[in-house]
Amino acid sequence: MKKSIAITTILAGIFLFGFGCAQKSEVPAQKAEAQVTAAPGKFIVGLDEEFPPMGFRDEKGNIVGFDVDLAKEAAKRMGLEVVFQPIDWKSKELELNSKKIDAIWNGLTITEERKKNMAFSRPYLKNRQVIITAAGSNIKGKTDLAGKRVGTQEGSAGYDVIEADQALKNSFKSLNTYPDFVAALTDIKAGRIDAVIGDEILARYYIAKEKDTFSILDEALSDEVYGVGLRLDDTELLAKLQKALDEMIADGTAGKISEQWFGKDIILK
Repeated sequence: MKKSIAITTILAGIFLFGFGCAQKSEVPAQKAEAQVTAAPGKFIVGLDEEFPPMGFRDEKGNIVGFDVDLAKEAAKRMGLEVVFQPIDWKSKELELNSKKIDAIWNGLTITEERKKNMAFSRPYLKNRQVIITAAGSNIKGKTDLAGKRVGTQEGSAGYDVIEADQALKNSFKSLNTYPDFVAALTDIKAGRIDAVIGDEILARYYIAKEKDTFSILDEALSDEVYGVGLRLDDTELLAKLQKALDEMIADGTAGKISEQWFGKDIILK
C-alpha cells in the first residue's frame, strides 16, 4: 500500500513539474530595449584634442571648439549626456568600431573610402586641403614642393591627398607625418620642414593668431566637406543625430555657433 502511494505521488509530481514548465514556456519573453549608444544615456564623441578651432584644449585644459559646441547642443536635443574622448586620430575607425566611442566629430572629412567603414551625417561644413608655408617662403604652388620637406598629420585628409598623388609625393625631399597639425606647424616655425598640407579651416585659425608667421597658398589640392562619423549599423543613433542637426540649422543655432568661432555663418544649408 505504501509503495503504490509513493508511486502515485511521484507521478503526480512529474505531471505538475511538466505542466509548470509548459505554462512557463508559453509566457512571452520581455524584449530588451535596444541600446542606442555604447554607454547608456551617454553620447561619447571621439576627437583629436589638438585640432583648433574644431576641437582642442584651452589654456585651462578644457576641451573646447566649434565641433565641441555643436556636439554639446546636439546631445542635449537627443536627451543624452555628451562625453568627449581624445583619441589617436590614425586609429579613429578602430576606436569607433570597438565601441570605445559613439561618434567621430572633429573636422572629419567625408570620403568614399571612409564610407566603407562608417556611416556619415549629411555634410555641415566645407573645407579645402591647402599648402601652408612660412610667411615669405618661395613656395608659390604645388610644383614648388619638389625637393622640399613636407609635413602632414597621420590619418588626415591631407595625408590621403598626398597618397592619392604619388607623383607629387615622390617629388618631395621627405614626407614627415605628425600626430597632429599643431606639431607640424611648429616644425615650419622651427625651419625643420618647408610646408604642411592640411585643412584650410585650421590654417586660417592659426594665421589669424600669428599673421606674420604662416602663409596659405591660393592653389588648393582638394575640396571637401565635413560630417559626423558613426558605426555603420548605428542607424537609430544616426537618425536621432541628423534630426538634431537639421533642427539646429533650421532654427539658427548652428549658425550662431559658427559666428562665435569663425566670425560668420559658414554652415552648409
